[in-house]
Amino acid sequence: MVDVTAKAPTFRRAVARGEVRMRPETAALIQEGGIPKGDVFATARIAGIMAAKKTGELIPMCHPLELTAIEVLFSCDSTAGEVAIEAKVGTIGRTGVEMEAMTAVGVAALTIYDMCKAVDREMVITDIQLMSKEGGKSGAFFRRQP
Repeated sequence: MVDVTAKAPTFRRAVARGEVRMRPETAALIQEGGIPKGDVFATARIAGIMAAKKTGELIPMCHPLELTAIEVLFSCDSTAGEVAIEAKVGTIGRTGVEMEAMTAVGVAALTIYDMCKAVDREMVITDIQLMSKEGGKSGAFFRRQP
């Protein structure tokens, strides 16, 4: 791991996004609460939060961090068959929370897949990416929108 001992703790925040693409019927079932395993978004939200907190255990060179904020949000477009996932993670620390935000999105997406695979095995998890980060020596980053 990189030695961050000499760095001063500062506010850090990162936002990541990703998507799960599926049949429109599957997205409609999610919205209607018709998935047999239960509430897809509630389960995926908890999974994303838990994953963000465990990122230092999952990714070998990540520092274990004390996270002060984790928010996992979903938007569902049943016509297009898409669920968008956004994770916002914050801390006061010596290193950034980009990996925690992306891990939250990834595990939330995998949870959606797991919850819905009985009705749609053709789902695709895609476009997991850092949208923005704030804090630290390298300053702010904001992904340009196409």
